[in-house]
Parts: sequence; C-alpha cells; structure tokens
Amino acid sequence: MAQHEHVRVAVIGSGFGGLGAAVRLRREGMTDFVVLERADSVGGTWRDNSYPGCACDVPSHLYSFSFAPNPEWPRTFSGQEHIRAYLEHVADTFGLRPHLRFNHEVTIMRWDRDELHWVIETANGATFTADFVVSASGPLSDPKTPDIPGLADFPGKVFHSARWDHDAELAGKRVAMVGTGASAIQIVPEIQPEVGRLTLFQRTPPWVMPRMDRKISGAERLLHRAVPVTGTIRRGLLWGIRELQVSAFTKHPGELGLVEKMARANMARSIKDPELRAKLTPSYRIGCKRILLSNTYYPALAQPNVDVVASGLAEVRGSTVVASDGTEAEVDAIIFGTGFHVTDMPIAERVVGADGITLAEHWKDGVQSLRGATVSGFPNWMTVIGPNTGLGNSSMILMIESQLNYMADYLRQLNVLGGRVALDARPSALGVWNRRVQERMKRTVWNTGGCNSWYLDANGRNTTVWPGTTAEFRRLTRSVDLSEYAVVRAPKQPAAPTAGQQRGAQEPAIGKAAGKAGEESAGQPAGKSAGKSVAEEVAG
Repeated sequence: MAQHEHVRVAVIGSGFGGLGAAVRLRREGMTDFVVLERADSVGGTWRDNSYPGCACDVPSHLYSFSFAPNPEWPRTFSGQEHIRAYLEHVADTFGLRPHLRFNHEVTIMRWDRDELHWVIETANGATFTADFVVSASGPLSDPKTPDIPGLADFPGKVFHSARWDHDAELAGKRVAMVGTGASAIQIVPEIQPEVGRLTLFQRTPPWVMPRMDRKISGAERLLHRAVPVTGTIRRGLLWGIRELQVSAFTKHPGELGLVEKMARANMARSIKDPELRAKLTPSYRIGCKRILLSNTYYPALAQPNVDVVASGLAEVRGSTVVASDGTEAEVDAIIFGTGFHVTDMPIAERVVGADGITLAEHWKDGVQSLRGATVSGFPNWMTVIGPNTGLGNSSMILMIESQLNYMADYLRQLNVLGGRVALDARPSALGVWNRRVQERMKRTVWNTGGCNSWYLDANGRNTTVWPGTTAEFRRLTRSVDLSEYAVVRAPKQPAAPTAGQQRGAQEPAIGKAAGKAGEESAGQPAGKSAGKSVAEEVAG
C-alpha cells in the first residue's frame, strides 16, 4: 500500500541545507518532520560529485556548521570524501536518521487551499502532507549538459563531472574536457598524466589564483580538540578576512586590480608559451566569474599531451569533436564540466502553488524571492540557497545558517497565530526587496566586469549572488516581518443548523452583513500591508 503520512515540516534534500534545517528543527524542539532524499544517502552535491580531485575551494573550518565544528579536518581545503563523511557525522550526532526518507524523490508538491497544507508525492509511491515545506534541493543538484549536434551518436564514453563514470577507462585514451569551471580545473590535473591526449574546450578562460592548501598537523587537531575555542577563533579569522573583501566585489571593483596582477603572475610561473598564455588570459575583470584556486591546473595545461582549444564545443561527428572555431580532434571519451541548472532549477517544475501554477511558470521572467526564501503564491514554502543568496568569495554555510534563523522564526510565527494558518509573501514586499537587490547589483563586479557568467539568467539579470556581506544578510533574515506577509486561514466549517435556524434561513437576509470585513480565509488573505522597511533595510 502507498505510504501516507502527515508532518508539521517536510524538508527536501539532505545536503548542507537539508541537514542544517533538520538540526535546527530538532534544536527548536520539533520532531514532527521528515527529510525527503532522492538518493540512498546524505550528502547532496558532495555525494553526487565524486570526480578525481573533487575538493572544496573554501577553507575547511569555514565550510562547516558553526554548531558542529570539526577539529579533525585533515587539510585546510578538504576533499569531497572528507566533506561527505562530515555530513554523515552530522546526521548521526544530531539524531537525524529517524527523520530521513531515502529513495524518496519528490515528483510533485501541491498547495491545498482548503486544508492549508502541501501534498507531496514521491517517485516510490509515497504521499506526504506537510504544513510547511523547506526546499533544500540546492542549485548545484542537477547537471547541465549542452545540446550538442551529433552527441547522441558518439561511440565512446560521455558523462558529466557530477555523474562521474568510475568504470570508464581513460588510461591512454584521447579525452575531450568541455568547460573550464571549478570542476574542470580539478579534473584536468588528475587525468592529464594518465590519458594519451587531452583536448580542453574553453569558451572563456578563468582567473586562477594559488591554492594555499596544506595538511593540518596532528598538533593543530589536538589543540582544536582540547581547546575548542581555538577552532572558533580560526573560523572567525577566516570569516573576517572574507568579509573585508566584500566591498571590492560589490562597491569598488577597481580595487581588484592588484588581485588580477597576482593572478597574471601565477599564470606566468607555469605557462611560458606566449601563445598558450594568450589563450588562458581572461578579457574580463577578475571576480566577474568565480575566482578559481589551483596549484596544478596551469602546469597540467603546459604538458605536451594537452591541447587548449579557445572555443566551445559545437558539433560531434562520429569520433570527431568540432569546436566553434572549426578546430577538430579525434577522441575516445567526452567529459562535460558545464555546470548546473542554477537559474532554472528543475525542482521549480514540481512545485504547484495556490493559484495552480508551477513555480517554474511563476518564475518564467526570472527567479526572485523575498529575503532569498519565500515566494508570493506559495504559502508556507521556503527555499534554502534561494535567489540572490550565493557568494563569490566566502562560505555558503554562513548563508544557510542565516536562512535557518528565518525558517525557525517563520515557524514560531505560525505557532503564535495558532490553528490552521499560513503565511504568503506579499507581492509588494517581494517586489521592493528584489528591486533594491538589483539596484545594488548594478555597481558590483558581477555586473560591470565584462563577463557572461552562470550568475546571470537568460535575461542578463544576476539572480544568484548576494550583493553584500554575510553579516548584513544575517541581520536581514534574523526574524520574519509579518507586514511582509498575508495571513491565510482555513475557511470555517459551519455548524449544523438548528430547527429555528433552518426556518430563519428561509427569511430574506435584509440588513444582515454577509460576512465580516477583512475576515481571513483560504480565499481572502488578511494582514498588514508591507511598509517601507524592506527598501530601507536593503538600500545599503
């Protein structure tokens, strides 16, 4: 029989966002929740990405929860296997296993206007209803592979970096690597020594800085275990340095000139060939795209078995790959490092709001949300790592924890209101918030740096990155402002009429009010109108 279960909260996804939400719910004293995960284990993007060399480009002590410090990080920049093990540890330490529902991929979630809850169906036939939904599937969960003519007829191995084929034999083979983003610069140095020939298709070169990675000594780990405050101080220093860098990205891009000179010097140390160096030198301001970190990428590209094609992949003819500039190469395998569906997340096609339209339809002109969390017409639903919550230079865990503060207060407000009740973001509040965010975005390096990055949507709007500090975002998401929401209540069920009431019902209702003005119901949201506080808060 199909499983049916009602919960107070349903969390979608078990990466950092989903597990963080689950821990926060437990810490708030709530146990009536489930975490729906499509895979068979926790980890999110750190489970799915297992390619050679996969590692984080944010320091380990900052890329972890503040409430779950890890004194055992083996390196200053930890690898995928250590981050995934950390998330498994979080699930065990905070007693999350009973709440996890593996192999429960959400196929559809619909808002029930009468019952004021979400109806969630999963691929394995289970159905859940939930008063509140936290969507933590994340922007880096669904790989994006370009539609290349002839690719379907390629006779060799084809896979995306986020779905690495560990059975593929690359030793001695001719391999095409498509893309030069954060994954590609880690893969290239790992496979270059073993492949016969590596052809790198590069539409746009990245700026690459040295990766200050090293093994964390046993003495350091012992100190962090024995005196936990030392780990807190280390984390605080890493955070503070990055907060001081934010103004260069958001207000004064010209200050990044010195960093650009350092990046050029880093390239010059490894790339001696002037022609290759010209191919690898970006034409945009550093910081416009994410600054990448590697000590091995440039040395790998300088090896004799590597060809850099300064053009994107345009066509595949049998075993021949053809670039946009006409360059051809014979290959045995094609690896795509072409990113993810960030501004067009597939989960949006599975969320149906109060008006019967999907979130994808609602966002057809561009994704936007109130404080990176909630969307008008989708009551009691919030996303973690939503629109304009990304960072260009720091740890997303900081932003996730801020959003968990907002989630916790949202649920407190629902409890205070009492009964069957929902909060629906007011379009006016959402509009003010996003206009101010986009206004601030105009002066950032992401909008003025002269590049076309994955931060931008199809309309050229930056709907990905937060144009401020993490401290500012934490202040703005500390609590829910009820003036930004309509309060929606379930319609009252009429009591059975008495005999006298039945006789009275036959009389004309002259002079009787049809109902109370401003009464809250599923069809008539009530609440205060949004004030000017949103604009004032984000004016920055």
